[in-house]
Amino acid sequence: MRVLLSAYDSRGGVEPLVGLAVRLRELGAEVRVCAPPDEEFAKRLAGVGVEMVATGASVRDLVTGRTPPSPGGVPRRAAELTAAFYDKAIEAAQGCDVLLATGLVPAVAGVRAAAEKLGVRYVYASYQPVSLPSPHHPPMPRPGRPLAPDVTDNRVLWDQDVRDAQEVFGEAVNTHRASVGLPPVDNVRDYAFTDRPWLATDPVLAPWQQPAELDVLQTGAWVLPDERPLPADLVAFLEAGPAPVYVGFGSIPMRDPQEVARVVVEAIRAQGRRAVVSRGWADLALAGDQDDCFVVGEVNHQALFRRVAAVVHHGGAGTTTTATWAGAPQVVVPQGADQPYFAGRVADLGIGAAHDGPTPTVESLSAALKAALTPETRDRASAVAGAFRTDGAAVAAELLLDAVDR
Repeated sequence: MRVLLSAYDSRGGVEPLVGLAVRLRELGAEVRVCAPPDEEFAKRLAGVGVEMVATGASVRDLVTGRTPPSPGGVPRRAAELTAAFYDKAIEAAQGCDVLLATGLVPAVAGVRAAAEKLGVRYVYASYQPVSLPSPHHPPMPRPGRPLAPDVTDNRVLWDQDVRDAQEVFGEAVNTHRASVGLPPVDNVRDYAFTDRPWLATDPVLAPWQQPAELDVLQTGAWVLPDERPLPADLVAFLEAGPAPVYVGFGSIPMRDPQEVARVVVEAIRAQGRRAVVSRGWADLALAGDQDDCFVVGEVNHQALFRRVAAVVHHGGAGTTTTATWAGAPQVVVPQGADQPYFAGRVADLGIGAAHDGPTPTVESLSAALKAALTPETRDRASAVAGAFRTDGAAVAAELLLDAVDR
């Protein structure tokens, strides 16, 4: 059995494939992962002995602006992604029995085209419910296509999303399909998603609501226990006083990283707490040496989150899932995309607070932290963590092998 997994995403979108790849190998499958060429992805996959096929441009360079905007904007980038993921998938999937893709639509469409050309099974997976069509929530806006503010019927908005996705990505995808001898598609979104997508989320944290038009298969989140030790100097800081508050915004860029760091540290101090600050892709920076603060880079979040008083973050699927599994109270400061959804879920579950808007002040973040640091929130976060399903990657691995056997 050979399986190709593919993602064009940030760390939170690649990490679940690490868990799935490991579970597939435990079942005897050969696994490769197509992922962006960023060093941290290659290092993480190499650490669990999984082969990575570098595909597309660096996500970090695109997010942080190190890669200049292309002359053709989004359509040009979509064309490049479709071609890159098609070419690499065709090459890497020789002899494969199934291809699974997640991430941006043009990259996913390239992988599905490769599966179509090779005549092998294809599966699409999402890490959040809100990217999948449903009458229970609106779509996330496509690039340059804001949602109509006067439309409240989600079905109407999803119908418009079909047209928006086709306008943004359709020409790039179909031009590439013509070049490799495949017919055009008139609904690139549903072509990429299929009529039975998988949802790799915990059913308590991010449930799929019925009834819905799609036949969604929810597997549980694809998590893998991380056995990497925390750095010795971080452990020393953690043990030198009361549990600190962690703050990090993952792959989200910030206009003024030093000012953001100042605000969050002052808000944490207002609650009488120390701080662990993650640089992230925004490269959060502190002004001078501060004894009550510790700055970290790449680190085992599973281990760290179990030792902090709260986690302040942007609400990405990966960070929210890890913090929920760890039982850490959360403060979510959503910046966009699926992050407002996860902020709402954290608040609705009583496991933390949702900050109002993407730009915190000392006062607003301090108030949210005050709510998250109560004993009641800590108890609720612990209870939800106890119900968290840790078998999602194993379930998905079994399903993939069963699908091929059938």
